[in-house]
Amino acid sequence: MHRAKDFGLDKTHYLGDGVVVGYGEVNGRLTYVFSQDFTVFGGSLSETHAEKICKIMDMAMKNGAPVIGLNDSGGARIQEGVVSLGGYADIFYRNTLASGVIPQISAIMGPCAGGAVYSPAITDFILMVENTSYMFVTGPNVVKTVTQETVTAEELGGASAHSSKSGVTHFACANELAAIQHIKKLLSYIPQNCEDDAPVYPYEMLASERREVLDTLIPDNPNTPYDMREVIAGIVDEESFFEVHKDYAENIVVGFARIAGRSIGIVGNQPQAMAGVLDNDASVKAARFVRFCDSFNVPLLVLVDVPGFLPGTDQEWNGIITNGAKLLYAFSEATVPRITVITRKAYGGAYDVMNSKHIGADLNFAWPTAEIAVMGAKGAAEIIFKREIAEAEDPEAKLQEKVDEYTAKFANPYRAAHRGFIDEVIMPAETREKLIRGFKMLENKVDQLPKKKHGNIPL
Repeated sequence: MHRAKDFGLDKTHYLGDGVVVGYGEVNGRLTYVFSQDFTVFGGSLSETHAEKICKIMDMAMKNGAPVIGLNDSGGARIQEGVVSLGGYADIFYRNTLASGVIPQISAIMGPCAGGAVYSPAITDFILMVENTSYMFVTGPNVVKTVTQETVTAEELGGASAHSSKSGVTHFACANELAAIQHIKKLLSYIPQNCEDDAPVYPYEMLASERREVLDTLIPDNPNTPYDMREVIAGIVDEESFFEVHKDYAENIVVGFARIAGRSIGIVGNQPQAMAGVLDNDASVKAARFVRFCDSFNVPLLVLVDVPGFLPGTDQEWNGIITNGAKLLYAFSEATVPRITVITRKAYGGAYDVMNSKHIGADLNFAWPTAEIAVMGAKGAAEIIFKREIAEAEDPEAKLQEKVDEYTAKFANPYRAAHRGFIDEVIMPAETREKLIRGFKMLENKVDQLPKKKHGNIPL
């Protein structure tokens, strides 16, 4: 129970003080949980409330097991003043120390405001419940007072807003039961802690693991979009893909899957959205996912079809240089097994960033449809042969001639393979077989980063 006596609190004592904490098993694996109770002081955090959460976080660290927080809190308990704020800081500090050591998952089950949102923000994954959960630093009333904006709680910080606009939440769930099922599924792909490996599920190898459907997925026209999720479905174990951040930065797809029963993390450009270009949101989304996988020994598969970084003042003024560098940094420092498959376009700096051989990828495959070049053939021809085209009797015909010339020379995977930047050009149908063997070969990979306190990622 709380220890406060001001503002009549000495007359209102509730057992548990608004939070239930404990441990149990999820699919046979030890897990620690705390669950806030909105019926007690609005789930507000007191000194005692915080101590209970800190206690199980400390136990989780000592025993190397995940922590799940079911959050439903109005924020710091105002009657306790700075003591409740100190309780929040104690939790934040432990969240930070636990980051990368044990998985931390936050489910937002109701309104969470003020300090209540920062602990989830530090954790690895956030789930929200549609129409009943909200997250915001300041609520609609304060927003109205300060900025004169009239906005509802749902518009300001509901599951839809945070799953599609801000990217704060990774999963928007239809109801609380769906959120709990999502957590259980998520845990099935990840290990107990950073010293452990992800669970391996039984898998009986087929006589042939070829997937012929992959041979027909890439359109003949290089500018025609296709769904990278279909490529993923054709590579991974049936029905095993578990997408993360589905509604945010849709030009890149990230999520967990299994290949021959082994858990992997997948990052893939999505040609169906903005031609799969990398922009600010996509870069940060992918970088965050890559760093999680690397923290918890989950191998990475990267599927590349990227025409470059998105140009424009909006992107430049919002830090595409720094945000693109976050993804570059995340891949470069990752020491888990890393395999790349270039399905089609890999242009410019985006080729480098998307887990190229040059930044430490272990195996790099390309389909025959891969185009690895500084830029698209038309743009390259217009620059390289500018004078020739201008002086030609028929500039359009000359341009097309030079486009064809550049395409034949560079818009293919063979020059990169000749230099060793691509390990093998493979038929799409062979991809799954190659990946099964590749990840099996890399399962005992050991790679050490230079001795340091920690790097300075471009935040």
